[in-house]
Amino acid sequence: MASSLSPLIHTINLPQGSGHDTVEIVAAPGLTDSEFRTAIDSSLFRQWLKNLQCETGILTRGDITLKRVLIQGVDMFGSRVGFLKFKADLLDNETQKKVPGIVFARGPAVAVLILLHSGGETYVVLTEQVRVPVGRLILELPAGMLDDDQGDMIGTAVREVEEETGIKLKMADMVDLTAFLDPSTGHRVFPSPGGCDEELSFFLYEGHVDKEVITSLHGKETGLREHGELIKVCVVPYEKLWRITADAKVLAAVALYEMAKRDGLLPK
Repeated sequence: MASSLSPLIHTINLPQGSGHDTVEIVAAPGLTDSEFRTAIDSSLFRQWLKNLQCETGILTRGDITLKRVLIQGVDMFGSRVGFLKFKADLLDNETQKKVPGIVFARGPAVAVLILLHSGGETYVVLTEQVRVPVGRLILELPAGMLDDDQGDMIGTAVREVEEETGIKLKMADMVDLTAFLDPSTGHRVFPSPGGCDEELSFFLYEGHVDKEVITSLHGKETGLREHGELIKVCVVPYEKLWRITADAKVLAAVALYEMAKRDGLLPK
């Protein structure tokens, strides 16, 4: 490792194509030494480097070379890195042109499609939340980021559902819809790979309830207020779901559910 005070620099020896190259990791002006070290040691950054070198990684075939990474910002969620912003300088070896490389890293997350059957109808449990980046209230699936590096997808899904809707689910009742995807996908869905590394696992829960449960859920206010979560539960008919929200998680979950059902992959 090589470093200096101005600017802060860290070097790594990275496999690229048939050989190894030295890559500089540099801190943007204003980033403290502590923030810089936290960023490059974070699971978000380490996973990004690992992705570059995986079987379908962009460095694996030797067509592209990583020259430099500029760490631009770090947002902490308590003691862990929540969001990481950096710019990667990548070069197309054939054309010698730069490849767009601005990255907003937030890591893995989960979303849950909850189907409740009642009185011959099927309903879906959604949440209405304040989403500052788009400046709007959005109807969406209960969802959340992983709180640690343990990769407990099902546990996170169950916890997020309880936090956001008040519904207590059992892990044994959850069906992993992304598990039905081809192994080449990594059994994950990337909602915005042009700028963000977020990878989603989708889970399904189906249950039968009385009409009173549907009524009591709709309009219920939930969320962790101490974390700034302002959430209202909404229960809508499944047949109308795909038309009433612009949430990509909803549309992806519907597609996964319908295709899995069509192919007979869902448990009886």
